[in-house]
Order: sequence, then C-alpha cells, then structure tokens
Amino acid sequence: MTPETQNTARARQELIGKVTSAKMQKTIVVEVTRLVQHTKYRRVVRISKKFYAHDEQREARPGDTVRIIASRPLSRLKRWRLAEVLTRRAAAE
Repeated sequence: MTPETQNTARARQELIGKVTSAKMQKTIVVEVTRLVQHTKYRRVVRISKKFYAHDEQREARPGDTVRIIASRPLSRLKRWRLAEVLTRRAAAE
C-alpha cells in the first residue's frame, strides 16, 4: 500500500431518490430515477428502480428526497441505509 491510499476509507456507493413508502418499521422504500440512453434507438429514457433502506430513527416520510448509502446486508431485501434527508415534501394542503 502506498502512503496516499493507506489512510483513506473506501468510498461507499451513494444514491439520491424519493421516498415512496415509510409504512414498515425502520424501513423505507426509495425510488431512484436516472436517465439512460436506449442502446438501439439512442433516445434518452427515464428508468426508475426501488431500493429498500434502513431508517433507524424513522425520520423519513413519503415524498422526502433522501440520500442512501450502500451497507452490509441487513435483511433479505435491505442493502442500503439512510444517510440524510435532503428535502422535505411540501406540507399537505
């Protein structure tokens, strides 16, 4: 190991998405949307995928924009944990 890489921590994968469900105990469902170019037609297509994330303090609510970080497997579906809530959803009318 070189001195430059010796003390650096491994960077974890991060994603930003919108909370679609917070009905489970300490678990949220985050929908991450990204733009991908179609391989054949070369058109930009919007693709979304849902991730289950661990929310220990139960601070995220549906509609919030959050940052999630990859972690060790916490259950059959949970491989992510909540890092922070970036923006809250607008107040209910």
